[in-house]
Amino acid sequence: MDGRQLLEKISNKLTKEIQILQHKYPHRVRCNVCHWNGRTLFDDSWHPRTICPRCRSRVRHRLLFAAVQTLPDLQAQYLFKNKNILHFAPEAFFSRFLTNQTKRYTSADPFRSDVSAQIDMCNMSDIENGSFDVVIACDVLEHVPDDTIAIREIHRVLADGGWVILTVPQKDGLKTKYEDPTITTPEERKRVFGQEDHLRIYGNDFDLFLEEHDFVVTVVNEKSFDSETVQKHVLFPPVLSEHPLATNYRSVYFGQKKGA
Repeated sequence: MDGRQLLEKISNKLTKEIQILQHKYPHRVRCNVCHWNGRTLFDDSWHPRTICPRCRSRVRHRLLFAAVQTLPDLQAQYLFKNKNILHFAPEAFFSRFLTNQTKRYTSADPFRSDVSAQIDMCNMSDIENGSFDVVIACDVLEHVPDDTIAIREIHRVLADGGWVILTVPQKDGLKTKYEDPTITTPEERKRVFGQEDHLRIYGNDFDLFLEEHDFVVTVVNEKSFDSETVQKHVLFPPVLSEHPLATNYRSVYFGQKKGA
């Protein structure tokens, strides 16, 4: 087989593979975070076709962006414009988005050096009451030693009428949060909670947890959008994970602090 025949064979094989992919994934997807377009997103270890190849956004991030881009009561102009924002474990793409809109943007993490301040969510004693208009933490509460203390601290540093925006991993079908302080090894935490540094896994009662701490809660999930938007921006896993700790049904929780 000469070089020309070899190239033709490779070309024909690629054409067939593309045709198979086009038939299998006929709808193009578009990341609403970085605007990447393609046939399908990348896989993670549990959920196929849910990670943006460019910005690495996941379902929870795109749900959040869809909410602040399209839902009337949660629009970015209303939530973020000229506001003081405290953002824990900041994602780079979200930091860029927020920096251009806010009055004061503070990125925070107790361990990272690439943030504005190394702040412990469970102990923000250096921050005065009512200092921020918005606090954001995507998949952070499962890492903190005491999530009740963390929520109380968030409530304290928020101004009256301010917002907390949260996501947490919620095991499919789990009614209430599960945690066990006797589980301390990375191996056991991964087996029980899904990741080596997780201290709990949440259930379907997370909105009630926030309401108990004086927040008015709006829950955003795939049901908040039409099916075309969900499919286009992959706001719900196209293939449900069968992992026993799967978090297929993602939500974003917008909690508004009740006024004085």
